[in-house]
Amino acid sequence: MPNPEPLNAAALDQLFLGARSFNSWQDKPVTDDQLKRVVDILKMGPTSANCSPARIWFIRSDEAKARLKPHLSEGNADKTMQAPVCAIIGQDMEFYEHLPKLFPHTDARSWFAGQPAKIEETAFRNATLQGAYLILAARALGLDCGPMSGFDKDGVDKEFFSGTKIRSNFLCNIGYGSPEGLFARSPRFTFDEMAQVL
Repeated sequence: MPNPEPLNAAALDQLFLGARSFNSWQDKPVTDDQLKRVVDILKMGPTSANCSPARIWFIRSDEAKARLKPHLSEGNADKTMQAPVCAIIGQDMEFYEHLPKLFPHTDARSWFAGQPAKIEETAFRNATLQGAYLILAARALGLDCGPMSGFDKDGVDKEFFSGTKIRSNFLCNIGYGSPEGLFARSPRFTFDEMAQVL
C-alpha cells in the first residue's frame, strides 16, 4: 500500500490518544471470530526476518482462568478473572526452526541455531513487538485492552507451556472496558524529554 494517507483523528483516538488500559470490564463476551481476526491482523506487523516468535494462548474459559489465577499478582487477579479474555503472549524459543518457511530467501535458520543469546534477544524483542501489535489490532476492532506484567512467569510457563519451548512474555486482558475504577491518565514525556532529531 504505497503512500498511505494519515489516519483521521477518530482512528488515532481509538488506537492511541483516547485509548486507555482498563482494569474493569463489562459482562460482554469476546468471540472466537474476534480473536482470530486480532491474530490475522497482528501477524502482518513487521518482525526481524519475519521470525514471528509470538505464541498467544487466549484464556477465556472458567477452567483456564482457574489455572491462571494462582500465578497472578494480587493486584491483577480479580480484574483478570473479570475480563472476558486474558491473552498470554509467549515467545517460541525455537522460532528459528520455522525460518525456512517464513523467510525462505536465504538460510536464516543458521543465523540463530546454536546461539542462545541471540535467540533470547530476538525472541523477546519480536514477541514483545507482536504483543504490541495485538493491542493495536484489538483496539482497531473495537476491543479494549489491559496489558500487565505482574505474574509468576515460571508458574505460567509450567502451567501452560510445559513440554514446549514457549516462554511467557506478558499478559493482556481483552474485552469491553468499563470506566469503573479507571484512573486519570498518567503524565507522558514531552518530545524533548524522550526524543532527539540528529
